[in-house]
Amino acid sequence: MLWIQRYKNLFFALLLIISIPASAQREINLASPDGHIRFHFNLSDRLPEYNVSYKGETIVTPSTLSLAFAHTGLFGGNLKINKAVFRDGKDDYTLIVGKAKKVHDRYSEVTIPLQERGGSGRLVNLVVRAFNDGLAFRYEIPRQKNWSGYELTAENTTFHLAGDPTVLTAFLKGFTTAHEARHELMPFSEIKPDTLMDMPMMVEYPGNIYMAITEAALTDYAGMYLVKHDGVLKSELSPLPGQQKIKVKATLPHHSPWRVMLMSDRVGALIESNIITSLNAPCKIKDVSWIKPGTTDFHWWNGDIMPDTTFPPEADFQFNKYYIDFCARNHIGYHTVIGYGGYAWYKSDAAGYGVVGPHTDVTKTVPTLDMKQVCDYAKKKGVGIRVWVHWQAIYPNLDSAFSQFENWGIKGMMVDFLNRDDQQMVNIQTKILQKAAQYHLHIQFHGAYKPTGLSRTYPNEFTREGTMNYENDKWGNIITPDDDISIPFTRGLAGETDYHLGGFRAVPISKYKIQYTRPLVVGTRCHMLAMYVVLQSSLQMICDYPDAYKGQPGFEFLKEVPTVWDETKVLSAKVGQWISIARRKNDDWYIGSITNHSPRQLKLSLDFLPEGNYEAIIYADAADSEEKPDDLEKKMMDVTNKDTIKVNLVGGGGQVIHLVKK
Repeated sequence: MLWIQRYKNLFFALLLIISIPASAQREINLASPDGHIRFHFNLSDRLPEYNVSYKGETIVTPSTLSLAFAHTGLFGGNLKINKAVFRDGKDDYTLIVGKAKKVHDRYSEVTIPLQERGGSGRLVNLVVRAFNDGLAFRYEIPRQKNWSGYELTAENTTFHLAGDPTVLTAFLKGFTTAHEARHELMPFSEIKPDTLMDMPMMVEYPGNIYMAITEAALTDYAGMYLVKHDGVLKSELSPLPGQQKIKVKATLPHHSPWRVMLMSDRVGALIESNIITSLNAPCKIKDVSWIKPGTTDFHWWNGDIMPDTTFPPEADFQFNKYYIDFCARNHIGYHTVIGYGGYAWYKSDAAGYGVVGPHTDVTKTVPTLDMKQVCDYAKKKGVGIRVWVHWQAIYPNLDSAFSQFENWGIKGMMVDFLNRDDQQMVNIQTKILQKAAQYHLHIQFHGAYKPTGLSRTYPNEFTREGTMNYENDKWGNIITPDDDISIPFTRGLAGETDYHLGGFRAVPISKYKIQYTRPLVVGTRCHMLAMYVVLQSSLQMICDYPDAYKGQPGFEFLKEVPTVWDETKVLSAKVGQWISIARRKNDDWYIGSITNHSPRQLKLSLDFLPEGNYEAIIYADAADSEEKPDDLEKKMMDVTNKDTIKVNLVGGGGQVIHLVKK
């Protein structure tokens, strides 16, 4: 009789399993490899929703997800969950450009197939990945019967933040933007409803829990923004040009970018994270030997300064030779050919840099300039030539433009005035990167949206602007240390950040005046030096004119500071107040520290160093740096990983340390 009882037990167990599939299939849970991040998904009576906790603290309360399509309506109601697929993943790869050389990421993943119970039974997969330092999800729509393509009118991704956290964000007036706005720190409750906000956004919860929201792998899709609607953060997508309704057009299969939530109880972990590049496809450039990051001059910022000469300055060989010689003397890798006096170097019937005329032709130079002569001379001096171009001057004739650039000997370019991130513009930028790689050209995007990690796939993307930076000092919109300290916690989280660094005429803010030529900056000289370490960019600018650096303290640091790194560690940081970042290149370490308007003292442990003796070359604020911000003190000392260094920063100050292993 025992066997009968056993079969009865088995029967009732099977009956129980069969009787609960509806409820069991309405909830999905996923945890990060270390268990600290937990994602819970369920089908509510209305829409799919999720919540997120970190170390047991809920930071995103139930938040709904849905997609709205033209013609076929809303996807989100009356759904069922088909069999979810779980897997553990790892990603070990090498970055050509970025904050780290070797990346070792581990994650847990679940694919949640969501299918409509009625109608045509449309299927959308929600793919979720949980890393130890963040969480990401995206919508994947496979090819399926009776659904071959779509027009998306809204991606209703929401983030219902728990409580009333502090938010650091930038407000924008619209979708057609260069993404240049100041960041504001405020309680979430004080954000005005339906005001467009840029990403990344930093969120700080009580108890020192931090989260940043951004996106990764933005290709063939519209850029995403955030609005506060009915007390909840909601996604807003940039509409296709000429209308407001349609955001994305696609044929299946297709997927959205990753919606990323970086999170930790240490804000520095968000800055150190490699999630954004890990969510992108591996490198698609087979031969990367020609990709050479470095520093570049940029004479437009200083006002096209030229010393007294026997010839008038213009876009010609002599003017460019002056800057090439400066680069060669000071180990600056690139000289940028821009033009002169507001007009581009290439043939154009347009009135100035910001527009393109009907007869603009980048395959022809202005009559005064022989580009081949400039490139040949620079090559002899060990300097690469790159050019500034308006994006419409090269697109859609990329092959003819880039073929001529390669024939001249040009190594890369700044592509400017893009000012959009709708699906069409996203695809234009991707195509520019792809084509540029075929002709061995690197790219610096200006007037552009944030990075989304595509530099892993196309490492010829060196840097992007997409932030209010020191060019604004030229026309009186003063960039202050308070602005600078916001960037590592917001825009800088997305990746490479071009900031027009290198201004060597610092003044107290009370003595600032507008100078379009030879512009002034505020913040100390050491603050400026530290920005080269604090901000990640594979093509840092040294944008003042040659004589501005002659005999100036601290310039020797700019001659040696790397632009790509093997390792990055945040030693100390407080959102909106201060940051100290250590970055390694080979055996050398560089530490950059900046503060906002307040003076402060930091104690930095060197316990991250390997065993051995190091010489610390320190550039520090001088005692009078608040009144004379170009003053600094340089000193050397011997240190080991058992030492602690005191960092004294004046208001608006900074410090850099170069640690050389003996």
